[in-house]
Amino acid sequence: MEHTIIIESELENTEPYEALLREVIPAVLEAEGIRFPCEVDVLFTDDEGIREINREQRNTDRATDVLSFPMFELSPGVPPGPSDVESDPETGLVPLGDMALSVERAEAQGEEYGHGPRRELAYLAVHSVLHLLGYDHLDEGPMKAQMRTREEAILGSLGISRSTI
Repeated sequence: MEHTIIIESELENTEPYEALLREVIPAVLEAEGIRFPCEVDVLFTDDEGIREINREQRNTDRATDVLSFPMFELSPGVPPGPSDVESDPETGLVPLGDMALSVERAEAQGEEYGHGPRRELAYLAVHSVLHLLGYDHLDEGPMKAQMRTREEAILGSLGISRSTI
């Protein structure tokens, strides 16, 4: 399936991360059974940039690692059908939503967790796409467990573990 991943960056030297996300995002869509061409928009920013977005969009004045803005309300683990989504008439693509990633935070977390920034950015991208597809982790119970299980399965299918990148 041919998906369109639009990546904008407010930072320099993000090309290796862009290539990584162009591999990871379609893999998540495939793993989740998405059978129609989608568009996902990604913004690479720093802690101040994501803090501003968080403040404007969520009324939360703090930096975070990733923010996800889904276009549709979908059910986790259930591939959406034609009645659940709407394609853009100009492109024929289904705009799943947007994500903003703090490269600064991902690099720091990758170092802190001992697996490096590439693995951390891959994880954050998987996490964000799952949000776009309806997954959530607001509770500390079944919803969070369901999301974590999918994250690890998808990363594993890509050969990305805490020790590989």
